[in-house]
Amino acid sequence: MYQLEVIAFNIASCITAEKAGAHRIELCDNPGEGGTTPSAGMISRARELTSLLLYPIIRPRGGDFLYSDDEFRIMLHDVKLCNAIGTDGVVVGMLNADGSIDKERTKKLVDAAYPMGVTFHRAFDRVKDPVQSLEDVIECGCERILTSGLRPGVTEGADNLRQLVEWADGRIIIMPGSGLRASNLEEIARRTGAKEFHSSARLSIPSAMEYVNEGMNENLMQTALDENEVRNMRNILDRLAQENNG
Repeated sequence: MYQLEVIAFNIASCITAEKAGAHRIELCDNPGEGGTTPSAGMISRARELTSLLLYPIIRPRGGDFLYSDDEFRIMLHDVKLCNAIGTDGVVVGMLNADGSIDKERTKKLVDAAYPMGVTFHRAFDRVKDPVQSLEDVIECGCERILTSGLRPGVTEGADNLRQLVEWADGRIIIMPGSGLRASNLEEIARRTGAKEFHSSARLSIPSAMEYVNEGMNENLMQTALDENEVRNMRNILDRLAQENNG
């Protein structure tokens, strides 16, 4: 009944996600940019190491979601690459300058992804008209929308998320994400009526380097997936499912 998606910014996090009981991985690079397309090597190795549903993000750069023709060609190529590698889906998001969904090019990405699934990511949180944008994403053939309810985090956006779930009416999955942790997962699940949830479960770990050049004055912390956090979220969702079935 419930599913948990987590972000993996490295290969070790893919292994952690499977150990901790996640259902799906959004594979990304560059956490500082909010997630960009991982390399072909990273996608291939992730596919070899995990049996979880694997959805690489297709985002050629950080910043906004208004892409040039050249950037779109890169995205189209990367979608086809994911299909060839054998991932289960991809994560995309494209907008027009007026805050509407770039339907034409999103549909081309969905067509190129077939038979993989497609999630429309948090570019949705920057749209001008969420109702029309919801219909547009459905028309493009995406299977879910990752959103914080057009607010910075799921707590602030919970009421909007509930409305989106109601508007979707089972035609597309609304997946809350951004600021979702074990501490607020049950509240968000009950307030929104959503069935799928997305979390970075982010943990910073120090470098294992024995020698560090102090003159560089740099932070070499890595972004990793918190196994206990993921496990706790999975346990919460399993308990909610039992309550609903009981």
